[in-house]
Amino acid sequence: MIIYRFVFLLLLIFITANLYAQEFNTLVTDEETGEPMLIGRTTRDAFNDSSFSLWWNSTYNLYKVDSVTADDLKDVIKDIDITIVMGTWCSDSQYEIPNLYKIFDYLVYPTERITLINVDRDKNGEGNELDRLKIELVPTIIFYKDEKELGRIVETANDSLEKDILKILTGDKDADKNKKE
Repeated sequence: MIIYRFVFLLLLIFITANLYAQEFNTLVTDEETGEPMLIGRTTRDAFNDSSFSLWWNSTYNLYKVDSVTADDLKDVIKDIDITIVMGTWCSDSQYEIPNLYKIFDYLVYPTERITLINVDRDKNGEGNELDRLKIELVPTIIFYKDEKELGRIVETANDSLEKDILKILTGDKDADKNKKE
């Protein structure tokens, strides 16, 4: 009898885990170019794929972090969750997101606080994960504290990524023209 309960419990755990499992790093073909593109939830590891590594690595390696401003970020970013919506087909995404990750690496920012979602040219991901985010342009980088949106960077930074992030996280209202009131 105990063995049946154990098998039932294992089966229940397996089924539940599969129901809630999220696919990551899904590659599809860009109908416009015939090239691979990422769609849906993505991890940074996806950019090791040869389809993306050239632009990712070269942009990342060339970026020089503004360490003075980044040092000011260290205390204010630690309780922040970040959602990034980008397109691997988008030149602004190809430039801004590797630079953003270079800043994250400098800050030793925890990757579990980052949600990275890739979209197609129509700004669709997988399922309905983007419905509540109101994405019009990519990349869009959204900053949250206690599940409340503090602000977002859309397409490109106004001053620099470091300065724009600092303004958003410190409540400077001039920092983010798309800030939610």
